[in-house]
Amino acid sequence: MTVYVDGAKNKLGRMKMSHMLADSLDELHDIARKVGLKKEWFQENKTPHYDLCQSKRKLAIEFGAIEINNRKLVQLIHYWRESIILS
Repeated sequence: MTVYVDGAKNKLGRMKMSHMLADSLDELHDIARKVGLKKEWFQENKTPHYDLCQSKRKLAIEFGAIEINNRKLVQLIHYWRESIILS
């Protein structure tokens, strides 16, 4: 199982935000807790993820998250959407 962070730098006020996703929700929540993200910031939609600022992104990588490109991000989005449809 793996946690991933993309290279997005979407503006939110003065911050630049990326996305953190994982193969499992347990792993995603575990790293989110380690980097200091609040559980209520979890976005439980078709693609479960957290948005994270660049400093938290750096911490997530230090805790083992893998940096991914847009192609891998799209693959993960399809994985989650298929998982939801099949369940």
